[in-house]
Amino acid sequence: MTLRQQVLVLYLSTSALDSPVVGWSRYDGTGATRPTTGDSDEPPYSDGLEALKDGWRLFQVSPLLPPQAGAEYGTSFLKHEFFFEKLS
Repeated sequence: MTLRQQVLVLYLSTSALDSPVVGWSRYDGTGATRPTTGDSDEPPYSDGLEALKDGWRLFQVSPLLPPQAGAEYGTSFLKHEFFFEKLS
């Protein structure tokens, strides 16, 4: 049996794994779901710790970057990005 990778990207409200999910993407390399990316209205987990408890392995956390002076309240990309994987 060949293992296939599933990838879950969670954007959290802060850099803490127990903070609420504000955005997400899911990619299923097993071919078990169509489409391969998630498009639900509800996040798959309420926070990053729930994903860990469900067997997802954390393999990347975005670096923490301080805001540029004068841009503290501007909007931009979601900066608290966590990548998880499962092998199935």
